[in-house]
Amino acid sequence: MTQKSGMAAAPDGRTQLYWESTGAGAPVLLVMGLGLSAGAWWRTVPVLASRLRVITFDNRGVGRSQAFSHAYTTEAMADDAVAVLDAAGLERAHVYGISLGGMVAQQVALRHPERVRSLVLGATSPGGPRAARADRDVTEFFHRRLRMGPKEAAWASVEFNYGSRCRREHFDRIEEDVAERLAHPFAERAYRAQMFAGALHNCYGRLASIAAPTLVVHGRHDRMIPVANAHLIAERIPDARLSILEESGHLYPTEEPEVDDAIGAFLEAQADDVR
Repeated sequence: MTQKSGMAAAPDGRTQLYWESTGAGAPVLLVMGLGLSAGAWWRTVPVLASRLRVITFDNRGVGRSQAFSHAYTTEAMADDAVAVLDAAGLERAHVYGISLGGMVAQQVALRHPERVRSLVLGATSPGGPRAARADRDVTEFFHRRLRMGPKEAAWASVEFNYGSRCRREHFDRIEEDVAERLAHPFAERAYRAQMFAGALHNCYGRLASIAAPTLVVHGRHDRMIPVANAHLIAERIPDARLSILEESGHLYPTEEPEVDDAIGAFLEAQADDVR
């Protein structure tokens, strides 16, 4: 497979974003969620790269990227994502974001519609007062997480990140995820900043202006970001497709890996005129 990597300069001129490109074909930019580096896409990249050019990057302050400021917004993170497209020499791309990355992807489509060929919004929320909130014990976990070490936090998050079937029948996959996460520890300042960015996110009132073909994917048993948010997003974006994964919690690529093929097929079907 064709592989490239580099650094992209964010619009503030001082934030540097590490990115990688794998595969060939129509480009898709993957935007990761809270606190995680691009390496967290390790299950998804090989599947999508069999038919597409896959671009991943470390969000500001995470992994090999740097941050000028530790006050983040999803708007600024969306502009970061477009800077990665610029560095990769791409005028347009499919954009696939998961969790907080899905909030960023919404902002990319709204702030830079000419750059987005199609959109996949995974396990995410529109934000704002109409968004469905997680249960209190989930919110409390996020606050406790800030006081935990990496290993304790990774294992404590399992009951919130995965549905019961995965915890019961595919615990080996969870162990693989935890090993990957511990190999790329969270940057605590960036984690806190991203939490605030997610809390302030609000695209609900503007989603109707998204014109890109959109697929909304969500696990039925998602405790981190309740599935009601997927319905809100799909109802607001014109002609959006909605895929509810009946056996999944929040981290559906681990719980139902076949979803990566379905997402790849959706993206490929929109790829007729992408350069």
